[in-house]
Order: sequence, then structure tokens, then C-alpha cells
Amino acid sequence: MQGTMMHFPLTLTGILERAGRLFGGVEVVSRLPDMSLHRYTYRDFHRRARALADALQAAGLRRGDRVATLMWNHYAHLEAYFGVPAAGCVVHTLNLRLEPADIAYIVNHAEDRFLIVDDVLLPLYEKFKDKVHLQRVIVVPLSKGPVPVGLTDYEEFLKSATGEFAYPELDENEAAGMCYTSGTTGKPKGVVYSHRSLVLHSLTEGMVDSLALGHQDTVLPVVPMFHANAWGLPFTSTMVGAKQVFPGPHLAPEALLDLYEREQVTVSAGVPTIWFGVLQALQQQPERWHLVPGLRMAVGGAAAPEAMIRGFDRLGIRVIHAWGMTETTPLGTVSYVKRDLRDVPEDKSYGLRAMQGIPVPYVEVRSVQGDAEVPWDGRSMGELQVRGPWVAASYYRLPDASDQFTSDGWFRTGDVATITPEGYVKITDRIKDLIKSGGEWISSQDMENALMGHPAVAEAAVIGLPHPKWQERPLAAVVLKRDAQCSVEELRGYLAQRFARWWVPDAFVFLDEIPRTSAGKFLKSSLRTRFKDWTWE
Repeated sequence: MQGTMMHFPLTLTGILERAGRLFGGVEVVSRLPDMSLHRYTYRDFHRRARALADALQAAGLRRGDRVATLMWNHYAHLEAYFGVPAAGCVVHTLNLRLEPADIAYIVNHAEDRFLIVDDVLLPLYEKFKDKVHLQRVIVVPLSKGPVPVGLTDYEEFLKSATGEFAYPELDENEAAGMCYTSGTTGKPKGVVYSHRSLVLHSLTEGMVDSLALGHQDTVLPVVPMFHANAWGLPFTSTMVGAKQVFPGPHLAPEALLDLYEREQVTVSAGVPTIWFGVLQALQQQPERWHLVPGLRMAVGGAAAPEAMIRGFDRLGIRVIHAWGMTETTPLGTVSYVKRDLRDVPEDKSYGLRAMQGIPVPYVEVRSVQGDAEVPWDGRSMGELQVRGPWVAASYYRLPDASDQFTSDGWFRTGDVATITPEGYVKITDRIKDLIKSGGEWISSQDMENALMGHPAVAEAAVIGLPHPKWQERPLAAVVLKRDAQCSVEELRGYLAQRFARWWVPDAFVFLDEIPRTSAGKFLKSSLRTRFKDWTWE
């Protein structure tokens, strides 16, 4: 027996039309390269996104053709998020922080036909343009200067729309978006998002026990729109008609806080390295900014140290700890204290919030060691594997990467995790970052989070280096807060109160900064290369 419900495809065009019809007067605000603010409404966005779709079709693009974007977070990028898929094409966000050679590889591998690029990023485009085969380059004139000869002005391109645009009859399983992994462990790998996966992800992300996005919110994604769909925030915010605020290229803590205050932001999202700087700025000048009470900050991309969560709590800012990957669109888990755990001691409550959290609806998780699933006891470690309707089942044109997908349909994340009896996932490390000392495993992530709880420490990364007796021993790279002082003996003693003696690093180095990936995560491979010739005393 079949149900009697309508066949109604889940496509991004439904979100676009909803925003234009129901939320036309809601603002979209973008900070431009010169620090000025561009303001318009969803009514303008709806009209321009449809014009973009129209112009792309008129320019000869076909269903499934890829349109790359090389852009910061702003209104025109939002238009591409919806206008390109509305034309039946695929919006392919390029990571502008990658090396030009990597960008060229990605453009060619994806077979992008068009590129939409910010005028301020044309110097980056110049570094790889001779290595790619683009048919058309469309320039967004953010700085209001002339567009170079031979390239197309974005505003003029929109004017080329016929005015007779009609949405193609899209299948919800058709490709809508595309993003490549950062390639820190080999060549970047392409993930292709369907309309269906993006719509389902948006519906779940807006739930109260997820990121709880609603029409009354003002949302500012610090996470780049070129990184895992800005965690889906532009799609979800448009779906619910939230006011959107985009920071452009200005990501310094003071600049962000000024924008939070000016636009009365209620929700923001970014990686921990961003929030470390924001927290320090607020602590140093507590009276400077008047933020919305209860401001919610979603943290992902790396573990949120418990000390950071406590620090923001003291300022009336709520940290929402989440986990995901490019391959999971990206939302996989969100941490909150379940109702039957509300009366646990404060320290345990913070411990729960510092975990990656419980799976969101329709994302399933398991932890596997060898060929067996490990028990949900909060202690047994294994590789975290996930599956769900917005989890990748393969990579684009990369059959050699099939080992990241199990024969029974799970994605192998490469993260080592425990799962508590209540279903809380705690990622203890990346497989490649676990330290094996004397036959036992040490979690570098647990050590880092503890170090960043020390009042003098701004950031810390822990790596394993070869040791003649113990196979590997941990070395801690530490960045101190401005004007702070701390000795190796003090840090070693601080950790000795929290971990077994053999977990405590044998060596500490003080650095001005820790190298990062293009997504803002600590680049431990760089540290391992830098200290590969380390001699143990």
C-alpha cells in the first residue's frame, strides 16, 4: 500500500521562492572590502538570484554544468548559492586559501565552465588562470573599480537576463553544490551535494535541538562560504527568513565584534581559532561592546576546549559545540545537556558540552575497531563512522578513495572517538594524530584542550615524535597570551594534575603562532616536519 501524499521534490528553488514571497523586507547586510556596508533585502536577493539563473542559461550553460565561485562571504555569493542551482547547474565553491596549484587542480578536476570571482581576488586568479580551461570569468565589482578587459562584469551579466526565466523541472537528487576537501592528506576530494541533501540538512539545522535558527534571528557566518557551505547557514537562514550579515574578508576579532554590535547579531559560527581571539578581545575590553544577551556561537571544525565554553558563559554568550565534515554537508552532531542529565554536577555538565555531542536526526554513528563495533561505554575507542541522507556515499571522479566507504554503507571519518551510553560522541583525535607511546595510545586533543585551559595559554597543539625507547612521545607547541608568562615546569605540573604521568609531554616549545590549514584548523603536519629532527634529552 502506498501513501497518498503529493510527490513534491525537495529543491533549493522552494527555499528561494519562500524567501522572496514571505520575507521580502528582511535585510541582508554585507561588509565590503573597504569596510562599508552593502544593504538590501530578500526581495532584491530573490530578483537577482533568478536573474543570475536566467543569465547563466542564456549564456549556454546546460544542466549539471559547474559554476565555480572564488568569493568571500557577501550578498553576491548568496545569490550564487541559489541562482546557480536554480538554473539547473552546480555551484562549486573554491577555497581561496589553498595554493594556486591546488585551486587549478580542483577547477580542472571538477571541469568548471564558468567562474564568478570577487574583483579583490583577481590577483589570486592571475596565479592559476593559465592552468585552467574556463570558458567565462565573471567579476563581482566589490571595490567598484573597472572590470579588466576580457572579463565579464557581474552586474552587466545580470542585466543580460532575458526576463523570461522559468525554473527547470529539477529532480531532488540532481547535483546542486560541490565542495572539495582541503587536501591535507593527499589530493583534494570532491563532494557533490544534491538538492535533497541540502534541503534536509537545512530543515534539521533549524531545529531547536540543533542550531535553532529562526525568523527572529540575525545570523553571521564567520565560517567561509567556500568551506562546507558555510556549515549550511546561508541555506537554513534563507529558508526561515532570518536576517543575514556577512563579514566579507574582515575576520579580525574587533571587526567582528563591531559588526555583532552594530547589526545585533544573535547567532554566529566559526572554528575555535576565531573564537579564541574574540574571547580574548572581550576579556581585555569588557565594556567596549554591547552584544545581544544570549548570543549563540556555534563552534566546529575542531574541538571547543571546555575553558573556552566556560569563558563565554561568564560573558553571557552561549557556545553550541557541533561536529561535521565536508562529507557530511557538514552537520553531524550537536552537543547539549539531555533532560535526564540536567541535574549532574557542573563539571560533568561542562564535560558533556565539550564533547562533540549526540547525532542530529537521521545521522547514525558507530565507533569501529578492526572489524567490530566498540561498545557505547564512553571509554572504548574506535574510528567514527557515520551514515545518513546528507552524508557522502562516494567522491566525485575518484574511485581510488573507495576505502573511505565501508561495504555496508558507512563513511569512515578518520576520527577516533568514544561514544557514551547516552549517545554523546567524543572525538579523541584524528587517526593520524594519535600518539602511541610504549604500546599505549595518548590523545593529543585531550592534552591540547587541557593546556588551553591554563590561564596563560592562548593556543596549544600536541604532536607525537619518534622516540628511541617509547616509539613516540608527545611534544607540546604552546602560544602564550599577550604579556603572559609561564614556565615549562608550571605547564608540566598543571597537566600532571589531570593526566597520568606518561601522558604528559616530555617537551614543550613556545611559538608565536601555530600553523593552520585553509579551514583554520591546526596544521600538525607542518609541526611534525618542523620538529622531525628533535633530539630527546
